[in-house]
Amino acid sequence: MDRNCEYSYSGMIINGFLALAVILAVIAAGVWSVIEGGTLLMAVGVLLLVVSVFCLGGFFMLEPNQSIVAIFFGKYQGTISRTGYWWINPLMTTKKLSLRIHNLDVEPIKVNDKVGNPILIGLVLVWRIKDTYRVSFDLDTSGGQSVQHFVAVQSDAALREVAGRYPYDNESHDDSQLTLRSGGEEINDELEHKLNERLAMAGIEVTEARINYLAYAPEIAAVMLRRQQASAIITAREKIVEGAVSMVKMALDSLERDKVAAMSDADRARLVSNLLVVLCADEGASPVVNAGS
Repeated sequence: MDRNCEYSYSGMIINGFLALAVILAVIAAGVWSVIEGGTLLMAVGVLLLVVSVFCLGGFFMLEPNQSIVAIFFGKYQGTISRTGYWWINPLMTTKKLSLRIHNLDVEPIKVNDKVGNPILIGLVLVWRIKDTYRVSFDLDTSGGQSVQHFVAVQSDAALREVAGRYPYDNESHDDSQLTLRSGGEEINDELEHKLNERLAMAGIEVTEARINYLAYAPEIAAVMLRRQQASAIITAREKIVEGAVSMVKMALDSLERDKVAAMSDADRARLVSNLLVVLCADEGASPVVNAGS
């Protein structure tokens, strides 16, 4: 068996109510010996009382999704996960850990995306303890740092790494390019994978990670907004011109097919120019009626 990972405790463990009944009986016997007995019996009674009080330190209770790491004089003895009220050797040091799901909301941090734009990005993740041995012995919490603090620091590092691999938005109009804004599940899956890689060393498992905040940093937000507006205007103009050219071609073809008027090349060029001006203008055209000479 690999002793550098979690395994179940196989030592003596007694039902807590049964152990309590036995200890109370021993205490009663000790009290009776001290009160009623002679010198020898009194010494035995005192010894029984001391042992009974010492044994009271072996009780513990476990709720669902809780575990206790058992340590005997510095040596890991296993993990107890059986729910209920139990008694264990009081010389055993125990450390209770919660296996329940934890939620962490990482506040937005400022990072640079792939093209160097400063952005604000935040995430929310769901995590739980998977290996009680690694959490207890591989993760140093002696300096007052909690498991949640370790998860927060590693989440910050993973978020910076993933955010730096992709641009915030698609600036080249290439729909195949993966971006932070349009990546969706792919970005979240990569972030979750990266977090699991970092947290596995401490026996922690991430069950879900999602980007919950994404925006340009305040110092460039206004500039990027104008860039997006300009890009939208250019895209709209392209559609307008494309539609106008199609309509002009349809009008010329219809005039020639129905022989409405005979036009020279100069007349055709003039008509095309006028139609394009009318169709592409931002405001309504003011027609000038030609009454002839």
